[in-house]
Amino acid sequence: MLERIRKGSLVETAIESLRNAIEKGDWSVGDRLPVESELSDSLGVSRNTVREAVRVLVHVGMLETRQGDGTYVRATRDAGETLRRIARTQLADQLEVRIMLETEAAKLAAARRTDQDLRQMTTALDARARAGSDLQARIRHDEAFHHALVAASHNSALVELYDYFSHAVSQTIEQTETDTDLPEPSQEDHELLLAAVRRQDESKAETLARELLKPSLQALKSRGS
Repeated sequence: MLERIRKGSLVETAIESLRNAIEKGDWSVGDRLPVESELSDSLGVSRNTVREAVRVLVHVGMLETRQGDGTYVRATRDAGETLRRIARTQLADQLEVRIMLETEAAKLAAARRTDQDLRQMTTALDARARAGSDLQARIRHDEAFHHALVAASHNSALVELYDYFSHAVSQTIEQTETDTDLPEPSQEDHELLLAAVRRQDESKAETLARELLKPSLQALKSRGS
């Protein structure tokens, strides 16, 4: 079940071995792990190493320890590792996911936005326009606009999913702003999207959100990135 550790950082490798076993389904959510001595024998490491590896996986939410009862599987995915895997994916893949999330968010925002939502989106876009050639400021305010747009959907699951994906969103925004070969969504493009949300035109908001990043996605696909 467990891959015996042969070299490298013992704790890190023990963590990876345990994580892989859980992700492969060797143990399901709710299952109790073998006792420390059995894990130690299976991995070929000391009980202290096993204890530290388990402590790390408890911290990231994959395991939980119950006093006097043992260690149980709490989740089959390490959220932090999932984010790192997302970060290693192709930029085009990240853009496709971002387009899906923001397109639905724009449609919902047009139907549900409040005056406060509009103020937050407007403030972010005005700041983006004032940033001018200050690239980092423009990226920061661009991110603020898109997060405000998603928040205006008033769908808590979508907001949480977007926040979870936010590191990849930041990467795509920075890439489209800094890569001269990628078409950069203009200030006008963003303003038109906000206008559609403001007048509660769900269909137009959905279309504009999709079109916002479509040129960048097509450019990436044409060069195989």
